[in-house]
Amino acid sequence: MFENLSKKLEKAFKVLKGKGSITEINVAQSMKEIRRALIQADVDYNTAKEFTNKVRDEALGRKVLDAVEPGQLLVKIVRDELATLMGSSASEISINNSFNVILIAGLQGSGKTTFSAKLANYLKKNKGKNPLLVACDVYRPAAIDQIKVLGEKIDVEVFSIESKNPIEIASKALKHAKSNNNNIVIIDTAGRLAVDEVMMTEVFNLKKECSPDEILFVVDSMTGQDAVNTAKSFNEKLNFDGVVLTKLDGDTRGGAALTIKSTVNKPIKFISTGEKMDALDIFHPDRMADRILGMGDVVSLVERAQQQFDEEEAKKIQKKIAKDSFGFDDFLKQIAQIKKMGSLKDLAGMIPGVGNKVNDMDIDDDSFKKIECIIYSMTPQERRFPNLLNGSRRKRIAAGSGQTIQEVNNLIKQFEGMSKMMKMVQSGKMGMGQIMNMFNGKGGGNIPNINNL
Repeated sequence: MFENLSKKLEKAFKVLKGKGSITEINVAQSMKEIRRALIQADVDYNTAKEFTNKVRDEALGRKVLDAVEPGQLLVKIVRDELATLMGSSASEISINNSFNVILIAGLQGSGKTTFSAKLANYLKKNKGKNPLLVACDVYRPAAIDQIKVLGEKIDVEVFSIESKNPIEIASKALKHAKSNNNNIVIIDTAGRLAVDEVMMTEVFNLKKECSPDEILFVVDSMTGQDAVNTAKSFNEKLNFDGVVLTKLDGDTRGGAALTIKSTVNKPIKFISTGEKMDALDIFHPDRMADRILGMGDVVSLVERAQQQFDEEEAKKIQKKIAKDSFGFDDFLKQIAQIKKMGSLKDLAGMIPGVGNKVNDMDIDDDSFKKIECIIYSMTPQERRFPNLLNGSRRKRIAAGSGQTIQEVNNLIKQFEGMSKMMKMVQSGKMGMGQIMNMFNGKGGGNIPNINNL
């Protein structure tokens, strides 16, 4: 996400690195690089020019403090302007009534159906709602089957009938919801390969029939400036309430995320990554600006961890660590929680100090499979008491898991290092600063690295 933009902005900041002061000449050089980076990220020229003009004026108007280098000051100014460009603050979905209707619109292939299911899952888990998904895409082959499969996966009811009339389906769905205690109705509409009058009229008629409390426009972020132009056309017809950016884990240049707010004057409310039903986040412009500039996003990282946090399980783990009885079965539970948080590369990018370096890292989500294969090749007793793992047992485990003895040894060694670190943290002998140094390679500690397997 935003890999090329991040690298090019970093290059722009290097113009001021080591400079003693900010001048019109060195700022002009930086602005040229920043403007070029934005245009290559598919930001339109006028927006890029207006952005760099604001940054330039702000930079020249600031006095550089002795403790702050000019390059650092420019990063701060660009970060603040990026956050402003994307909306300044987060904008939550409007579900204040006892009964709410949400209409989902967008082009075909933008990810509307998957997002509809993710939103239902989010509202069910985080807001305590009882959602109903409505299948109003009667044109795309298997669209109704897809939303039914997704609904079953998240245990949310899907309403569909044998009809080719989306207005009739939506009308009956609202009656069904009110009779069955569904307090949120999410209507998945049909899309087209391009904006056309038939589609616009249909979705506009759905709006009139359902009187939605919220209309969300779903954008495939990989389409760049085309997505912005499409959003403009939809907004003129629907006057939607917010934007959803999907496929942000793909090869996206970032133009849509950066300019859609300023173009349609509607907030980006959600960002969606991957196919997992939990992979949906509220959009925070300031946090996204931090990530674009390689500063990480520790707040979102903590929030994702909290969503998977099991307080009772955590207490059990703490007791086991204190008693030196933390085993591989417990390790498997921790892996399961991490996997629910999203892709490893995305999570690594949220760690301060890693930032853009994650782009050059070979982080594979399938790496967990090797670990799991090795652990499941152990006997229940071996998983519970890792100190039993002598040479002959390790040889048997390697053969059973299809891995080498060296890979088995690596996992056991790293597991021991992690267990030791966890005990030191719990006892107060290791602080957060030391932990971060270990992750940055400064502490000489032996922490688990799944990519060594």
